[in-house]
Amino acid sequence: MVTALAPIVWGSTYIVTSEFLPPDRPFTAALIRALPAGLLLLVLTRRMPVRRDWWRLLVLGALNIGIFQALLFVAAYRLPGGLAAVLGSVQPLVVMALTWVADKRSPAQVTLWSAVAGIAGMAVLLLSPQTVFEPVGIAAALAGAVCMATGIWLTQRWRLDMPVLALIGGLMLVPVAWLADAPLPPLSLSQGVAYAYLSLAGAVLAYVLFFRGVVRLPTVAVASLGLLSPLTAVVLGWMLLSQSMIGMALAGLMIVLLSVFAVQWTTARTRRSS
Repeated sequence: MVTALAPIVWGSTYIVTSEFLPPDRPFTAALIRALPAGLLLLVLTRRMPVRRDWWRLLVLGALNIGIFQALLFVAAYRLPGGLAAVLGSVQPLVVMALTWVADKRSPAQVTLWSAVAGIAGMAVLLLSPQTVFEPVGIAAALAGAVCMATGIWLTQRWRLDMPVLALIGGLMLVPVAWLADAPLPPLSLSQGVAYAYLSLAGAVLAYVLFFRGVVRLPTVAVASLGLLSPLTAVVLGWMLLSQSMIGMALAGLMIVLLSVFAVQWTTARTRRSS
C-alpha cells in the first residue's frame, strides 16, 4: 500500500503539466522535477555509492530518471493525461518479458494471456477513432514505459543504494533542457507551486516510496502498481477537465487496466504458492 502511493502521485503529473506549467518546455519540467529532488535526497541521506557501483548507477539514473522523465513530460505535453498514463501502464508487461527472456523464468499461463490481452487492448485504444493520435506523444509514452520497466528490472537485480539516482538523472537533463527548451518566463505563483509539487511530491516522496517497494516486492508486482497511475490520471481528467473516453477507446482502456490487474494478481498468487 505504501508503494502504491507513488504511482498515484505520478498520475497527477499529467494534469499539473497541462494546466499549470509554462507550455512547450518538457525537458525543463523534467529537470526541475529531478535535480532539486536529487540534491535534497543526497543532503538528507549523506551517502555516496562505492566506486565500483558508479557505472550501474549511471545506467539506472538514465533509465529511471533522466530518459524516463524527459519522455514522460513530452507525452504529458502532447497527449490527454489518461491516454498518456495508459500507454505508460505497459511497464509490467515489459518487465515480465525481460524476466522471461533474460532470467529464464517463464510466466504462468494466466499471466501470459493477461499480457497478450493487454497488448490487444493497447491496439484497440490506439486504433480507436476517439484517440488523439499524436505520434510523438504516443512514441514518447511507450518508450518511457520501456525505459522505466528496464530500470525497475535492473534495480531489482543490482540492489544498489538509490538516493543518488535522482541527482544523476537530473544532471543528465541539464544540457538537454538548455539546448532544446526555450528559457523559462517569469513564473506565476501557481506555476512555482506546480514545479515544487512535481519535485517534492512527484520525485522526492514518490521515488523514496517506490524504490523502497522495488527491493521488497516482486519486480512484476511493483511494475503492475503502475495501474494506479492511469486510473488517477483518468479520474482527475474526468473530474477537473471533463475528459472522457467512449466507444472503442473506453473498451481498450478497460482491457489494458484489467490486463495489468490480472498480471498483478497472478504474480501475487504465484509468489504465495512458491
